[in-house]
Amino acid sequence: MAYILGISAFYHDSAAALLKDGEIIAAAQEERFTRKKHDHKFPVNAVKFCLKYAGINAGQLEAIAFYDKPFLKFNRIIETYLSYPGRGLNSFMLAMPLWLKQKLWIPDLIEKETGFRGEILYPEHHESHAASAFFPSKFERAAFLTIDGVGEYATASYGTGQGNLVKILAELNFPHSLGLLYSAFTYHAGFKVNSGEYKVMGLAPYGKPVYAEKIYNHLIDLKDDGSFKMNMKYFDFATGLTMTNDRFSKLFDGPPRKPEGTLTQREMDLAASVQVVTEEIVLRMARHIRQVTGENNLCLAGGVALNCVANGILLREKIFDDIWIQPAAGDAGGALGAALIAHHHHFGNPAPEKTGFKASLKTGLKTGRDLQKGSSLGTAYTSEQIEAVLTKHGLPAHRFDENDLLDKVAGFMIEGKVVGWFHGRMEFGPRALGNRSIIGDARNPEMQKKMNLKIKFRESFRPFAPSVMYDKVGEWFDLECESPYMLLVADVKKDKQRKLSEEEKQLWGIDLLNIVRSEIPAVTHVDFSARIQTVNPADNQRYYDLIKRFYEKTGCPVIVNTSFNVRGEPIVESPLDAYKCFMRTEIDVLVLENFILLKEEQQEFHEDIKWQNVYELD
Repeated sequence: MAYILGISAFYHDSAAALLKDGEIIAAAQEERFTRKKHDHKFPVNAVKFCLKYAGINAGQLEAIAFYDKPFLKFNRIIETYLSYPGRGLNSFMLAMPLWLKQKLWIPDLIEKETGFRGEILYPEHHESHAASAFFPSKFERAAFLTIDGVGEYATASYGTGQGNLVKILAELNFPHSLGLLYSAFTYHAGFKVNSGEYKVMGLAPYGKPVYAEKIYNHLIDLKDDGSFKMNMKYFDFATGLTMTNDRFSKLFDGPPRKPEGTLTQREMDLAASVQVVTEEIVLRMARHIRQVTGENNLCLAGGVALNCVANGILLREKIFDDIWIQPAAGDAGGALGAALIAHHHHFGNPAPEKTGFKASLKTGLKTGRDLQKGSSLGTAYTSEQIEAVLTKHGLPAHRFDENDLLDKVAGFMIEGKVVGWFHGRMEFGPRALGNRSIIGDARNPEMQKKMNLKIKFRESFRPFAPSVMYDKVGEWFDLECESPYMLLVADVKKDKQRKLSEEEKQLWGIDLLNIVRSEIPAVTHVDFSARIQTVNPADNQRYYDLIKRFYEKTGCPVIVNTSFNVRGEPIVESPLDAYKCFMRTEIDVLVLENFILLKEEQQEFHEDIKWQNVYELD
């Protein structure tokens, strides 16, 4: 058996991923174990989990692959500071100690934290993204597009994948970056960079793209092929401590919104504007890639590939026959891509057999299983381990067999209850896909408000995603393919939409929030769209069975699915993480594998009690 470990670290979303003879067997983000959202530190716990899952130690690894080239990135940073003489001293002084003490000493750090003394490989950052996009995909050959903030120098790249080889054909380089452009607007709208971008995407439908022309006229020089140059006099990210400057504030009618300050129509319009510009750039890039490569299918990775609205538009434009998006598209997925580069490029191993896609006779959907295993690649806990946790802490619970449990949970959702659902292996990537989820009845018009304000403790404008039986998706949404990773947005079918009154049609901005728009209002955004997760039993049998049971009782094959966490915290990893979230919020029911816990039966929760997990990684 040949094992290769991939690692990403030091910027955001540190992670580890493990291959066994080229098969993805384990992957996890460090944040899930440390409980620090977007944890950037060396992924000690994620590495420990991967090795434990395989039943090996570091000495049995064939190689470790780190997801970028630290010296090349360091060189770019030095060059950037030198190209802006007299500027950026504070930023330089903050950055250098960490580089000189840690980031330039990866081999020493790996040996210290893992005990590994073998071969360490360093693919380039966007090479890792490209590998994470193509190799796990369902295509034997395809074009790829990677877009993020910045790697070493590259901020976007495209090329082709075939067999066991990915080849980068062209790159866009720093400081010209779609990811950083989007992050600049994220910062200016008052959200946190590298975590708040999806809030901007969710806010965009409340606004109008009134600033789009200013972006084109002042911020970027966009070419027909999707490449562009940014006018850096409006930005401060190259050498400063903020994303934008006073010129940016003057151009866009004021300074950045203070975090947690009141959202105004300006922020909504800023979000709408940068979103439509992003969509146009992605479409231009895609058209160019199709023309240059001649490939029929496209794979996507990099943080911008998490923009599921742009992905949905790209799919509907039919530039490519089909697309596949790496579910851990950001830096976490770089760990997986690095390991795959090592396996295929360095060691020359052949590509696995793939199914490609085909039209299903039953549903008419484009189908075909990828090699990502539904991204269920993290930790799992047996009912026996969970029972030990419940017993140790004296937590009241009821154990059910599979059939009765599904019946009970479907009934709870129909009653309007919110359910914490903990089952199987933790998902790899930022989305909860039915293993670490909070779920409820999509038909309930109060569900979005309840989940946002009383459970997630987050902004009321934020939409929730539907989980839908894969074989029923075409009856409820304008989508012709599966969307297993919640990375495509499509409209709710017209016959499921509610016709708005003339008065409702005149509303704009945040006033749109409380309008019931469809038969599934809890998952229908203000523009009648939804960020869809199709659930296939091949990926998650139990979650599919639960939705099917709900469908049998209601005639609706759609439920609400949001990640099992509260705002500012990572998705839960362990049963005790789940219990704490359950008790700190207004979640009504907690399901831990075959156990159901009811809120009214629990003892008063005390934060100062030292909770200890029975099942430790080490």
